[in-house]
Amino acid sequence: MARTIAVVEDEIAIAENYRDALQRQGYQVRLYRDRPQAMAAFDRQLPDLAIIDVGLGEEVEGGFDLCRELRARAPQLPIIFLTARDSEFDVVSGLRLGADDYLTKDISQPHMLARIVALFRRVDALSESFKSDAEDVLERGALSLNMDRMSAHWRDQRVELTVTELWMVHSLARHPGHVKNRQQLMDAANVVLDDNTITSHIKRIRKKFQMVDTNFQSIETAYGMGYRWISE
Repeated sequence: MARTIAVVEDEIAIAENYRDALQRQGYQVRLYRDRPQAMAAFDRQLPDLAIIDVGLGEEVEGGFDLCRELRARAPQLPIIFLTARDSEFDVVSGLRLGADDYLTKDISQPHMLARIVALFRRVDALSESFKSDAEDVLERGALSLNMDRMSAHWRDQRVELTVTELWMVHSLARHPGHVKNRQQLMDAANVVLDDNTITSHIKRIRKKFQMVDTNFQSIETAYGMGYRWISE
C-alpha cells in the first residue's frame, strides 16, 4: 500500500509541484494550506509523513506550532520542515520541536526525495530489521530501548524520542565508552545532516532525558571527536 505524505504549504503552486514530484515516486499526497486545515485532517487520520512549511498564511510560525501539536499527539510520526527560512535559529528551533529533518526550498527535487526515502528507511528498519520471536531490547543500566516498539525508557519512565533520535541513542548505547563521530551517527540514523544539526539533535536528546531525570549525564561530548555513551 502506498505511503501517504501530507504537505502543509500555503503557496499552492509550490505545494502542487511537491505533490507531482512525490506522486511520480508512488506516494499518495494530501495538500493542506494552513495549520487548522491540517490539524482537522490529522484528527481524522495521521499521514505516514508530514512535510511542513514554517510560515503558513497569516501564521508566521504556524509550522512550528503544527509540529509541536503533532509531536504531542504522535511522538514517532516522521516530520520534515521544507521552508524558505534558512537561518540557524530557525533550523535549531525546528529540530528542537522534534522534526526529523529541516530542508530549505532551494534543495533539488532528487535531493529532497532522497532525504524522504532515507527517513522512511529508518522507519522500516525499526519495524522490520529486528523482527524475531523475541522483541529486540537494548538495556544499558537505567536505559531500555525497545526497537520493535520504537520506545525508550530511562529509570522505567518513557522518553519520547523521534525516529532519528532513537537511532542516535541506539548507536551510542550499543557500545558504551566508544566515541561516535558525527558521520557515524548520521550513518546509524541513515540521514544526511550538517554538524550543527547533529549537535542540535544531541542537545534535544539530552534535554528529553533530563526531563525525566535531572541528573542524566550519560551522553558525553568528546570534544573535536564526537559523542560517547557513559554507563552508570
